[in-house]
Amino acid sequence: MPTLSVVIITLNEEVNILRCLQSVEGIADEIVVVDSGSTDHTLEICKSRNAKVIRQDFLGYIEQKNFAMDQASSEWILSLDADEALTPELKLSIQRAMENPLSNGYMMNRLTNFCGHWVKHSGWYPDRKLRLYQKGKGRWGGVNPHDHFDLLEGKPALLQGDLLHYSYNSISDHIKQIDRFSAIGAKAMYDKGMSSSIAKIIYKPIARFLKKLYCLVGVSRWAYRIYYCEK
Repeated sequence: MPTLSVVIITLNEEVNILRCLQSVEGIADEIVVVDSGSTDHTLEICKSRNAKVIRQDFLGYIEQKNFAMDQASSEWILSLDADEALTPELKLSIQRAMENPLSNGYMMNRLTNFCGHWVKHSGWYPDRKLRLYQKGKGRWGGVNPHDHFDLLEGKPALLQGDLLHYSYNSISDHIKQIDRFSAIGAKAMYDKGMSSSIAKIIYKPIARFLKKLYCLVGVSRWAYRIYYCEK
């Protein structure tokens, strides 16, 4: 059976990292943690779970994940964020995929917890991510901070089960992240020579809102029909 490395990038993730590490116990032949300067107990927790810890100044989300991937020694890689964890069903799906790989990469549905609530509407679910892949069959790309894995050949398969994402504990945490990500995104676009316009600033937020509203209305109508059919 092919070997599997679990790869995680971290920075002050003591609140999340243990849950993440515990969720991959039994399927990981190696755990590689690339840390960009944690000052809390993140590294102690990782070392206590026999993870290989590598110190690397933050290069950018895409660059850091590619660096982390290159440090892994296994044939297959499962890339996780520190605030993510596998459900038992997803863990079993990964085990079965490793016993008989049918693709060079596998996607999984990500389910997000926002301020203590699991969100399954407004386009938040299924938030499919390609996180399990054969080493050498692709690279991380996108525009920082929005990374994605690009498979070089073949089509990814879909695993059963959810990747649990523990996102924000409060609205203020979310606002801080929006502010941080917008600054990173603006710099990344500027470095690539990309530009915006007043028209884009006006119509893109409106279009995004209408798209999410349409999804929410669709879910509400579906729930309404189910409720009254079962009464």
